[in-house]
Formats: sequence, C-alpha cells, structure tokens
Amino acid sequence: MVVLNRIYTKTGDDGETALGNGSRVAKHSLRVSAYGTVDETNATLGLARLHATGEMDRLLALIQNDLFDLGADLCRPDMEKDAEAPYPVLRMVEAQVLRLEGEIDTMNAKLLPLRSFVLPGGTALSAHLHLCRTVSRRAERLVVELASVESVNAAAVKYMNRLSDWFFVAARIANEDGRADVLWVPGANR
Repeated sequence: MVVLNRIYTKTGDDGETALGNGSRVAKHSLRVSAYGTVDETNATLGLARLHATGEMDRLLALIQNDLFDLGADLCRPDMEKDAEAPYPVLRMVEAQVLRLEGEIDTMNAKLLPLRSFVLPGGTALSAHLHLCRTVSRRAERLVVELASVESVNAAAVKYMNRLSDWFFVAARIANEDGRADVLWVPGANR
C-alpha cells in the first residue's frame, strides 16, 4: 500500500532523488530518465484515454497500470538483492509481455495488410495513440541504454519493445480498423 501524506519533501533540492532501494542518484541519471520517460508515456496515454471507450479504454487502463509497475521495477536497481528487501519487490513479468502480444495479434487480425507507411493522424484517438507510440519508443531507447550499463529486468525491456507495436496496431484500430488510416505517399509533394 502506498501512502502519500506529503507531496514535497525538499530532499531533492540538491538535484538528487531516491531510488526504490533508498540509494540516491542525480535526477539526470540514466535510470531516472528511463523511468521518467515511462511516466511520460503514461501521461500521453491518459490523454489518449479521453477519446477511448469500451474495450479499447479497458485495454489502455491495463497498460497504464503496467506502466506504473514498470516504473517501480526500473526505479529499483540491484535485482540480485531483491530477496534482501524488507518488502516484496515489484518486477515486470513475462505474462505482461505475453498479454500485450495476444492483444496485438487479436487487433491485427481485424486489419488489412498495409501497402504504405501510416502517418500519425486520422481520428483523435489514433493521433494520440501515435503520440503514445513515439514517446514509448523514446522510453524504450532509454531502458535499452540503461540495460547496456546496469542490470535491468529482461521482461521490462521486452515489454517496452512490444508496447510501441501495441500502440501502432491500436492506432490503426482507432482509425476504423485501418480504413481511415492516413497513408504516406512517397514524393507526393515534389
């Protein structure tokens, strides 16, 4: 259970922040940038949900919760010390990756094959999901970069890789199952 009684603590006034294991790092550290950009992805998803209804909104809500799980995972370094923690450590699991894959497959089965690249746009929901896609790709790049220098949960990296694909397919679904996709026309403005 999370209890937030005080919003500001003044402990970050010197440019440092606490990680999930209590250690302190610079606010501009790669780890903080990675989970901060995951949080930014979640914020763009909140905007997308303003335009979502029914099943799509339900699926987006699941992803928003996953992104908080992912942030909790990324803010705690030293996975090998998880057993020493005084509380259960929250880590992404393969089942979350597999759920995304199943949802991608289900949505993609409704779509005609693409004959060109898709430009971001169409419906408001689709445009917002494309924004989610690009921000999640930036987050993925930071997570992968972090994994190249520090220990990162492999399921977290996989989840980020699948997430941008999920947003792409969902954006096509939001465009009348791809019928309202805005397609790139190479060299159209020459």
